[in-house]
Amino acid sequence: MTTLLLIIIYVAFISLGLPDSILGSAWPSMFEMLNVPVGYAGIITMIIAGSTIVSSLASNFLNQKLGTYKVMVISVSITALALFVFSCSNEFWHLCLIGIPYGLGAGSVDAALNNYVALHYKNRHMSWLHCFWGVGTMIGPIVMSNFISNGGIWTEGYRAISIFQVFLVVILAFSFPLWKNMANKSNESVKNDINEKNSLSNFDDDLQEKVTLKSVIKVPGVLESVFIFLCYCSIESTTGLWASTYMVFARGIDVSVASSWAMLFFIGITVGRFINGFTSEKFGDKIMINFSVILIIISFVLMLLPIESKILVCVVFILSGLGCAPIYPCMIHSTPIRFGKRNSQALIGLQMACAYTGTTFCPLIFGLIVEKISVNCLPIYGLGFSVALVILLKVLEKKTKA
Repeated sequence: MTTLLLIIIYVAFISLGLPDSILGSAWPSMFEMLNVPVGYAGIITMIIAGSTIVSSLASNFLNQKLGTYKVMVISVSITALALFVFSCSNEFWHLCLIGIPYGLGAGSVDAALNNYVALHYKNRHMSWLHCFWGVGTMIGPIVMSNFISNGGIWTEGYRAISIFQVFLVVILAFSFPLWKNMANKSNESVKNDINEKNSLSNFDDDLQEKVTLKSVIKVPGVLESVFIFLCYCSIESTTGLWASTYMVFARGIDVSVASSWAMLFFIGITVGRFINGFTSEKFGDKIMINFSVILIIISFVLMLLPIESKILVCVVFILSGLGCAPIYPCMIHSTPIRFGKRNSQALIGLQMACAYTGTTFCPLIFGLIVEKISVNCLPIYGLGFSVALVILLKVLEKKTKA
């Protein structure tokens, strides 16, 4: 039962990754059909990301009212409907409008499932969960390019992925007994777990006080925790978005080659999270996070070396992807341990919101740096966030003693 439920959650995370990467692959053919400037893709992305931030912040309230299962079914249903309407749209403002429910659906289910796995499964499953998200991000462009390259249009790609989401909703609808069974086991576990380790701000668990974002923010270490997510996602999103451009203008690599080599970063993340599923249980979240930051710093230092080598470029982006891989899942998994199980949903929702904030704004900020200075600033930009990560992690470990 537990294993079957976990498989369903894995499939749900593939579905989360599928739409995350298809806008970029479809946009070269979309903007011409929509008759808008190529730069308008950023508007849609900002609307989706902004809505995702809102739903992430609301995830604690929704989870308390509805529970993980209902939040997931409703959120995936909204996302499926939004993707289908995307596939029927022929005006740019349609996409902007549908981007709101699109983002709202994604944020709630992301935070809810992350918290659920952190509470009920071992840390290896958290790593593999995000590995499956990476699989989704790799499958999405393949589906879209298959339709476009075979004489189809971008709307067909969106429709195909919306059908997959509908299929997932059906699976989730029939999985209710599995969620109910797990909930019963969880309730028994909570009754027996009176002395919870590192309970949040020494709240009295006997008091049936609802946990709120306001109460969570006051807890020592929470602000450091959420800013770690902002810094990490800034590194991941900026590197992923600007890798190809860096290869072309800083390393002189051909455009067609650079576009394919940029995938090395995402391959590094996906493979790294698969490996982390085995290593995190042996070494623990703390060691894996610290080791990962070291790998990221090494990769950016290598980028600064004045060595003209295509092999070095490949190594750098694979290494940076491997370094990024464990941080997100390990930080999520350690949240209930650091701050208490009963408070984890509120905090993970806050962490997701900060993560999406970094993903939304920091690549855009670096884009301004590219325009004003040079894309050669990528390693310096990355090192700045890496140093911030080191400082925040040390302060967090001191405050939470975990």
